[in-house]
Formats: sequence, C-alpha cells, structure tokens
Amino acid sequence: MKQWFTFERHEFLVLLVFYPVVFFANYLILGQPYFDNMRLFIPVTGLVTGLYVLFVWLMDSWMKYMRHRYTELDQTPRRIAYCLLFYVVAAAVLVGLIFWLFGLLKVPGYRFDPVIFRWTLLIGFISNLLCVGIFESIHSYRMWKESVEREYALKQLHMQRQLDVLKQQVNPHFLFNSLNSLISLIGENPQQAEVFAEELSSVYRYVLQANRNDGPEHNLTDLDTELAFVNSYYHLLKTRYGTGLALMVAVDKQFSEYKLPPLTLQLLIENAVKHNVVMVEQPLLIEIKTDQGAGLCVRNTLQKKPSRVLSNGVGLTNILTKYQMLGQPVPTIEEIDGQFVVTLPLIKAS
Repeated sequence: MKQWFTFERHEFLVLLVFYPVVFFANYLILGQPYFDNMRLFIPVTGLVTGLYVLFVWLMDSWMKYMRHRYTELDQTPRRIAYCLLFYVVAAAVLVGLIFWLFGLLKVPGYRFDPVIFRWTLLIGFISNLLCVGIFESIHSYRMWKESVEREYALKQLHMQRQLDVLKQQVNPHFLFNSLNSLISLIGENPQQAEVFAEELSSVYRYVLQANRNDGPEHNLTDLDTELAFVNSYYHLLKTRYGTGLALMVAVDKQFSEYKLPPLTLQLLIENAVKHNVVMVEQPLLIEIKTDQGAGLCVRNTLQKKPSRVLSNGVGLTNILTKYQMLGQPVPTIEEIDGQFVVTLPLIKAS
C-alpha cells in the first residue's frame, strides 16, 4: 500500500509540467493585480500550490490503486474510466475549494464570477485529462518494456537450457577403447601407460568443465584452451591408431584468445575418425589452421569407410546448432578436392 502514496521521478516531472496552470488559474480569478502585487502574489501562489500538490498526490495515489485493482489488459478501459471520474470530481473540488478560500480569506481583488468559475473548471478538467493520458502512456510503456524484458529473459533461459542439453549430448564413446588401450599398455609399457592415463584424465577433466551448467560464460572457450584439450585427445587416438592418424595444427597466435564453443574441435576430429578409414597403409590426415578472416579451418582427407557407419547425427548438427543459438555466423561445410572441410568462425573476445 505504501507505494501508492509515493511519488516517482516521472510523476514529479508531470507535476512540474502542469504547475504553470496554478499561475494561469490565479490570474484568471484575480486578474492583473495577481502579478503586480507581490504581497498578493506570494501568499496566493503558496496557498494554491499547496492545494495543487495535495490534489495531484491524491489523484496519483488513486491511479496507482486502480492499477493495482485492475491489472489485466482487458480491464484497461475500466481503470481509465474510474481514474477519469475521480480526476473530474477532484478537479471540481479543487476549483471550488480555491474559490471558497479566496472568499473566506477575503483575498484582495477577488469576487466570484460564474463565467470565470466555469472557465477555471474547464482548465482543470483539460489538465486532468492530459494527466491521465500521460500517466497511462507512461504506464503502458513500462508494461510493454517489462514484457519485452521478460520475453527476452525467457528466450535466453530457453537457449541456455538448449545449449546445456547439447553439451550433454557430446558422447566420448572412445572411453571404452581408451580404457582397453590403457589396460594393454600397463602390461607392455608402464611408462607410456602413465602418460596415457594423464592425458585421459586431462580429456575428461575438460569434458566435465565444458558440461558445467553455470551460465553463458561456459558456452565459449578460448582457442588456446581448446587446442590444449585437442592435443590430449589426439594423444589418446594416436596411441590406438599409431601412424594411421596424423594431426597438423597451424594456428596464428593473433587468434589465441578468440572464442569458440567448447568441444567443437573434438567433435570434428571424432567425426573424421568415425566416418573414414584409419590405417597405417592409408593414414587419415587432419589439419587445423586459421585464415586471415578469423576462420578456423578443420579439414581431413576424405576416405569413407566401405560400410555405412551408424550415426546419431550429434556431431555436425550439434556444432551448427550451438553457433545458431549463440547468434554467430554458421560454420561452412564442404567437400573439396577429396577433403572434408569445416570452417568455424572464431568469435572475438569482448
């Protein structure tokens, strides 16, 4: 209830905008002596100003109560009608009170004139109509702005949830193969097994960090961090495939702090290994390099497996969806001269 009787900043501004009506009404009632005689001007202005502020405060409080009472959009006509009715009655009471006090206090130069009384009432009614229009416009604008902000917040929340789902879809199916490789290495080469275990730990630590749902700041990672992860991931694959797999990285240092969605490069490498032949006699070559247009090009030799590989469509679709939801240009996907090429737009750090 307290907020109904508190003036806000814009309400003070409206009060000041219509304040000259006080001088005009006093002049209309008292004539030129009102401005010529300071001993008349100061007390009369003070008296009417006090009444003006009091009635504006009452009318403003009534409007706020009406907004509280009739909040729905379809109740707007009723709210405005009740406000106008109250304002009309308040204007009539205010004008009548001013004339009555002027007579009671025997203000110099005052005499009751029905014509002037009607004109003063008309000025009061018009001022109040304008007040209602301004206040209602401000209220409607604020409601619209709040609605837009809520809709934007809901969209952001929805997008964040979708991104979180996409993060969880990353399926490091190589875990079982990696564990099998680790078991074999333990017996054959314990030292290499130790290095392998460390790299496996680094990979899954990064995956867990990327899958955290702590907000938008975890939707992007810098290129250097992603490449460090890819190096660990490649070590695991290299242990399994040996010389059947080769990775070349040529990234310009000026793009080190540029951003991209985490696990993007892992998905592309995983996709390349999954769909292509990887053999010592027919090595799979993967290249990651930047161009001058802040694009990260990931290409691999196209040597498709003879039998169709079952796919759940997570890889490339996941990457494209992430970029779309982050409001970034969509990566390009091409087959050029026997190579499968994906160009990822790097995002400049803000």
